[in-house]
Amino acid sequence: MPVNVKQLKRVELVELTGRIDSNTTVELESAFATALGAERYRIVVDMKALDYISSRGLRALISTLKQSRRWNRGDLRLCHVPPRIAGVLDMAGLTPLFKIFDNAVDAVGSF
Repeated sequence: MPVNVKQLKRVELVELTGRIDSNTTVELESAFATALGAERYRIVVDMKALDYISSRGLRALISTLKQSRRWNRGDLRLCHVPPRIAGVLDMAGLTPLFKIFDNAVDAVGSF
């Protein structure tokens, strides 16, 4: 199971593991849709155990970021981004879109 969701007091913590590719992105999109449907717009994505993310996974992150920021309701923040994935985000020009933290405690505390 590459997506694990924890509901904290004010934040939805989404932990990603393994590979987020075209097959597993559906699970990620479902987790985001559930959080947004429950009006939980403050989302932290923990990528500590993530090995790979496809372009479809990146689109899911961007789409959720836009939906959570709409009308200043919340935000999507990243933490524990592995160097390889940080390079992909940087190459795609997505790094400025996200607030990136070294650990989940700082990311959750930033809300």
